[in-house]
Amino acid sequence: MRLRGILKPLINSSEFKIIKTSIEKGKYPLGIFGLSESSRGYVIDGVYNEIDKPLLILTHSDVEARNIYEDLSLYIAEVYYFPTKEVVFYNIDAISGDLRWERLKVIKNVLEPGKKVIIASIESIAASYIPIELYKEYSFRFSVGDILDYKDLGEKLIQSGYERVDLVDNKGQFSIRGGILDIYPPISMEPYRVELFGDEIDSIRSFNPESQRSIDKVKHIEIFPAKEIILNKGNIEKAHKNIEKDLKSVLNNLKSENNKDAYDKLQSTVNKNLENLKENWNFETIDSYLPYFYDNPSLFLDYFKEWFIVVDDVQRCEGKLNSVYLEFEENYKSFLQRGDVLPKQAELLTSKDRILNALEESKLITLSSIAKSVKILQPQSIVNFSEITLNNYHGQLELLIEDIKQKKSQGYKTIILSGTRPRGERLVNTLRDRGIESVYKDVIEDILPGEVIITFGSQLKGYEYPSLKICIISDKEFFGEAKKKSFKKVSGKGLSKIKSFTELKIGDYVVHVNHGIGVYKGIKQLEIDGHKKDYLELSYYGDDKLYVPVEQLDMVQKYIGSEGNAPKISKLGSSEWTKAKNKVKKSIEEIAEDLVKLYAVRSTLKGFKFTKDTIWQKQFEEEFPYEETPDQITAINDIKADMESDKAMDRLLCGDVGYGKTEVAVRAAFKAVMDGKQVAFLVPTTILAQQHYNNLVQRFSDFPVKVEMISRFRTPAQQKETIKTVKEGNVDILIGTHRILQKDIHFKDLGLLIIDEEQRFGVKHKEKIKSLKKNIDVLTLSATPIPRTLHMSLVGVRDISVIETPPEERQPIQTYVVEYNDQLIRDAILREINRGGQVYFVYNRVENIKEMSAYISKLLPEARVGIAHGQMQERELESVIIDFMENKYDVLVTTTIIETGMDIQNVNTMIIYDADKMGLSQLYQLRGRVGRSSRMAYCYLTYKKDKILTEVAEKRLRAIKEFTELGSGFKIALKDLEIRGAGNMMGSSQHGHMASVGYDLYCRMLEDTIKKLKGEIDKEPVETTVELKIDAFIPENYIKDETQKIEIYKKIASINSYEDFIDVQEELEDRFSDIPSSVQNLMDIAYIRSIAKELAIEEIKERGNQVLVQFESKDRLNENIRVGVKRKYNKIVSFKFGDKPILAYNLDNIKKEDLLGKLKEFILFMKNECGS
Repeated sequence: MRLRGILKPLINSSEFKIIKTSIEKGKYPLGIFGLSESSRGYVIDGVYNEIDKPLLILTHSDVEARNIYEDLSLYIAEVYYFPTKEVVFYNIDAISGDLRWERLKVIKNVLEPGKKVIIASIESIAASYIPIELYKEYSFRFSVGDILDYKDLGEKLIQSGYERVDLVDNKGQFSIRGGILDIYPPISMEPYRVELFGDEIDSIRSFNPESQRSIDKVKHIEIFPAKEIILNKGNIEKAHKNIEKDLKSVLNNLKSENNKDAYDKLQSTVNKNLENLKENWNFETIDSYLPYFYDNPSLFLDYFKEWFIVVDDVQRCEGKLNSVYLEFEENYKSFLQRGDVLPKQAELLTSKDRILNALEESKLITLSSIAKSVKILQPQSIVNFSEITLNNYHGQLELLIEDIKQKKSQGYKTIILSGTRPRGERLVNTLRDRGIESVYKDVIEDILPGEVIITFGSQLKGYEYPSLKICIISDKEFFGEAKKKSFKKVSGKGLSKIKSFTELKIGDYVVHVNHGIGVYKGIKQLEIDGHKKDYLELSYYGDDKLYVPVEQLDMVQKYIGSEGNAPKISKLGSSEWTKAKNKVKKSIEEIAEDLVKLYAVRSTLKGFKFTKDTIWQKQFEEEFPYEETPDQITAINDIKADMESDKAMDRLLCGDVGYGKTEVAVRAAFKAVMDGKQVAFLVPTTILAQQHYNNLVQRFSDFPVKVEMISRFRTPAQQKETIKTVKEGNVDILIGTHRILQKDIHFKDLGLLIIDEEQRFGVKHKEKIKSLKKNIDVLTLSATPIPRTLHMSLVGVRDISVIETPPEERQPIQTYVVEYNDQLIRDAILREINRGGQVYFVYNRVENIKEMSAYISKLLPEARVGIAHGQMQERELESVIIDFMENKYDVLVTTTIIETGMDIQNVNTMIIYDADKMGLSQLYQLRGRVGRSSRMAYCYLTYKKDKILTEVAEKRLRAIKEFTELGSGFKIALKDLEIRGAGNMMGSSQHGHMASVGYDLYCRMLEDTIKKLKGEIDKEPVETTVELKIDAFIPENYIKDETQKIEIYKKIASINSYEDFIDVQEELEDRFSDIPSSVQNLMDIAYIRSIAKELAIEEIKERGNQVLVQFESKDRLNENIRVGVKRKYNKIVSFKFGDKPILAYNLDNIKKEDLLGKLKEFILFMKNECGS
């Protein structure tokens, strides 16, 4: 007990003695009155320490449940929040699993022994749940050394809701290959790899789902069901029968009413579900069919049999329950008429009487701020506390200091929560300067009257109990709003680099560097001279076949051109491919030259060398109210290192929406200002400028930094004044739209340019920015990098930092992909309005946006609807947005104009109309506009009913489905790149060139050209071919799945150094266990090939009893090599001179199995001994 001293006054009070007596005598319900807001946590903690049972707290809403959860976290470590389970009838195509994972974690905790606190909204107890025994039966624990029965395992995992896949990269998946089981239990932070020896568990390791590489060894893991519904053959058959029976009777009714639409709809939906159930034991909305699978589902309260229960605000809880039942019945009736549900689904909610009885029978405490008469759960004994919630001082220290002094003189025991430790320690000094003596303690054993103690931690509101003479001041009163939670550091080992983002599937178009565009037909194993090898089979014009040895896989890439257009297939052996390639090469050279010049000028230009961090910088950074994520720290360090060097910085910072890019930028800005430089902060819209301005002014409030803004929110006179002060150097940071690029703005000493949401600026603006200041440091922020920057960064012409870890407390966004229907829209909007929030309705057609708005007003007469789109007058648009920010509208019907980074915390539901018509990165940016607070956010991607989705649109919705987890903006940009075609990475003229050779090859050519121009390589690299008579392939029993096989072939083919070789070796042993000899051979060949490339060797081939090593040209076989080889390999190697000299290596005395080793030795000798 860290805060025992704080509780002493409560435990010794007369009020608490009444509570103890009631508990001892078993007089329930016990009513505690007079508590509100954060003060509830104080008394709950007192009670929790008194009883020896776990505690369930029920309150009237999810928001309230989270508040109690946050407040209790100060006192109790084992406190969990249970998100409400939604009852959904709509036929949803996809739903993100985040909330389900959270609930499963909590259910697992409930089943474990020990004291703990679970907090849930009262609506959670209305739903039906599966019998609790099932969870126990389907929880497994694997330890090293256990015997594992493989046969049943797969089936058991599928029954408990896991999905069998080839590659595990998401929660709730597993894969079995050879003696390796990969599994990602929903309750754990990372997936695990269980390796078997026979049927005994040999080792268990956690692995990184991105790179598929192991991280740490563990002794044992726990496997918990991955769905909230657990099935076996018995209840599947039973459900199948019952559903069919009900379907028949409902269909007959609909037929008699001549309701053909409903009839067809119900029949097709249910049959599709039944078919999926039969084949996959699962379908998307299976949860809403729960009553069909179990005879007697459990109550939520059955999970909490011996628990103590606290009901907060009985009156509001009762109101909430009534509205849940009412809403459910109304919805259910209208769905039944429309042919959306079956009769037994009415049992998704347990009967209200059953719940109330269960509550009446349990050990129950009710809390309430004032004694109100209630019809249910009437208290048998009553305790009254007197408590005052402190008003928020909004950071006004003087008032707060006065209050503390007054409390001190009255003999109050005062505790001040400081959020974090460093803040607490600083606060002691601040208070001493103001004449208040205080101490900082981590553990408070005791506290004396009149004493002021500071400790870390936080509460939403401060409070005092006058009768107990204790006062708790929260960090919010002192430091304004802030939440601080540290989170577990995930080790960065095994993080994957940005990979080529393509998996080959049969039938895909591919590009071979030398032969052009063909169609991929799969991997074929051919036997030549009695040796097996794998080849990629490609078919070309006139059905010609080309077999590419797998070690040359790096010559083949998937073709990505422009969207929807099939490329022209090349003819083998004709010159048209070479012609096309040369044409592209020429245009690339021109463009690369410009680029490299610009970037070269930047890198040679001496930028300003910033000094190391000052003390102020440290203080400024400590004032950041959140814990920095590991990625943020890396990004900050990278940027500082760039600024402290004398090169001009040009760094791209990609981070997901709301992942704290702005904070990183602000720190860089502060650093620049500390060295007396000015900072320009360029943003795409006026509204965003205003937001950044407000944030920065607040963030810099304790420091002498002058922040100004130039935008249409300022009058011409104000703007003029700002321009003048900027020129005089009296403004440190200037925020503005592209207005700050105009000629009349002169900085006295500009040191850093920060560009936000780069994808919003046109190329012209960007070039203007570039030429504006060649030698200042530039930092670009973006959530979805546009292809051009993305690829620039991959090609190594600029630096890139990525923030991929989500900040704690950011709720994932619950995303649905669903067919549009009025009922859904109504429900979604009402739910948001009822919890005091607002809604974005994205409708991307300006011409009839007014009709849409009127339609929504008709659908929801109670909602206030506003309209915003880009064709409005700017002033008008701004006033609408500002009204919306000030909560004058509930729903904003808007075009995608809102994707530009508006940050309104109160908007937590978004409905996107015709989502299939939008680009992925656009959908992604849009979705990031909700869920910017600690509330649960919802996003509905709707598409038109019965509209046949175009293939591209379907791909898009599928991708969004895969991306429902936050933090994948980066991957989206890659995926979008693939779907939309490469767009104009290099400007529009390049589009055709890209389509003619395919995107990957284009990028490779560009990269080589740039390297050549930068002087990193002097010639185009030689492509070496190796032909040796040995088995080199991946056997079927080592890697079965074709996609993974290609991925590994690709990795082996791209071995470029000894480090790569070891890396691939480790990865294979890790992912697929011991490496067979044919794979080892393949790796050796790839390694030999990589060294030979450096030596400009064109081919290495086995002919008769010799291996011939042919160089590209005379000058490549230099003096050193000739002398060295003669000296060491006199008897073994003979020379054949000519335009392309050949070394012939004699194999007479060499055993077959030693061939590769000897050859490797020979080639390495040439490189090391004789390298010129």
